[in-house]
Amino acid sequence: MAAALFSGVLNVLMLSGALYMLQVYDRVLGSRSVQTLVGLTVVLAGIFLVQAALDIIRQRLLTRIGASVDRRLADRIYQLTLAIPLKGGAGADALQPSRDLDAVRAFVSGLGPTAFFDLPWMPLFVILCFFLHPLIGWAVVAGAIVLFSITLLTERAIRGPSQAYSREAASRAAMAETSRRNAEAIAAMGMQAALTGRYGAINARFLAANQAATDAGALFGTVSRTFRMAMQSGILGLGAFLVLSDQASPGVMIASSILMGRALAPIELAVGHWKSFIAARQAWARLRQTMRALPPAEPPMPLASPRNMLTLEQVFTGAPGAQTPIIQGISLSLLAGQALGVIGPSASGKSTLARTLAGIWAPLRGSIRLDGSELSQWAPESRGDFIGYLPQDIGLFDGTIAENIARFRPGADPAEVVAAARVAGADGMIRSLPDGYETRIGDGGTALSGGQRQRVALARAVFGNPFLVLLDEPNANLDMEGEAAVTQAIRHVRDRGGIAIVIAHRPSALTAVDVVAVMREGRLVAFGPRDEVLKRVLAPQPNGAR
Repeated sequence: MAAALFSGVLNVLMLSGALYMLQVYDRVLGSRSVQTLVGLTVVLAGIFLVQAALDIIRQRLLTRIGASVDRRLADRIYQLTLAIPLKGGAGADALQPSRDLDAVRAFVSGLGPTAFFDLPWMPLFVILCFFLHPLIGWAVVAGAIVLFSITLLTERAIRGPSQAYSREAASRAAMAETSRRNAEAIAAMGMQAALTGRYGAINARFLAANQAATDAGALFGTVSRTFRMAMQSGILGLGAFLVLSDQASPGVMIASSILMGRALAPIELAVGHWKSFIAARQAWARLRQTMRALPPAEPPMPLASPRNMLTLEQVFTGAPGAQTPIIQGISLSLLAGQALGVIGPSASGKSTLARTLAGIWAPLRGSIRLDGSELSQWAPESRGDFIGYLPQDIGLFDGTIAENIARFRPGADPAEVVAAARVAGADGMIRSLPDGYETRIGDGGTALSGGQRQRVALARAVFGNPFLVLLDEPNANLDMEGEAAVTQAIRHVRDRGGIAIVIAHRPSALTAVDVVAVMREGRLVAFGPRDEVLKRVLAPQPNGAR
């Protein structure tokens, strides 16, 4: 509304140029009065200064409106970025909402909106042209109709290429991000040439879509600009004809040209910015659709953290966006102080079970209960108080070691950070680094070795003494000393009355557990005391197979 108000004042002030020329040609030249000319020029200069100031303020206002839109939606967009991979599956583009918000902010902060603010004032300039002479008025109306037609053609020509451009831009960004994340594997296996060709094909489609959208916008933008320039000259010719036929004064001839230019300028500006308008409109539609599909969850009633029992009853879980279950009919129960080791061949559903217990993937059916309450009855932030999780993909963040262990919680107690590091056997390793706990580790923990990252992630999992600690392949990058640290951490969880669940391939990771579950093809095929189950599972079969 404020931007519209400034636009209204600006459009009124823009009449000053036409009025000035009208007065100069009809009064000053006729009276040959230098004083009148000086007075009119001084007034016009003052109006131009005010006009420039208001235009600057309007543009700065639009920039701040764009930033305000971003600020209001930034947290929600970040939540969508986190939720899309969990709800939409691996094929969903989690970064699309962020790009869409950038497109909306860029349009709102640019010159595009000024055209829409100025368009409602176009009738005022057209009416004034009619006051100057009806023929001039009708000529301006005809020009406006032609420019509006060009605008409609621009809409039809740009819509499809803009959608393709957005789609191919997302594909190119995804390819670049995947390549960045796997740069070491690409270099080691000589995949550069093959992936460069693949990226080149994606980039070619992106450039073709961008070229189609840009060409369409440039074509109609040039047509509208050329037509408006021709109209301005045509109005001058029409005005000259009216002057020669004694139907208008020379001032009317010049003023009508200025008013016509001002009347048609918003349409020309709209055509010139139609590509960005289409992109912003499509981005806003996608944002609304995504936010409707993933509405923010209502925070449940706060519950006390669990302390006694974990129970699974006929749990079926599939990947996000899929209805085919990966784990099927899992039922088990654990008491405080117990530790469960989950073993089985690859693709048997072990990591899916860990994700389900952590609340990352929601079960298709069945129930997961802690002290009798469904896991879903706790808000995700509350679950972080009693769940610790070490995934296979460790997932450290750019920041200090202390911040990563403390899960980036503001005001975290340094004593708790050190205590977690000691439980994970990482305190000595961290202190040996030049900056100790204040060592910045880079995105993904690139400043640390694989074993060091594993230790820091283990410390993060046990930070705050969570009741349920889930460790997915915790000894994958560890030596014997590291494996001993994992065993120590599991025993610590048990000793303080927590529950530990360890996903493992190597039996060495099961030293501190008392219960073992064996999974095959998504089902629980054995569950019971560790020694009894391992003896049965690892015993030689009659045919010599294991």
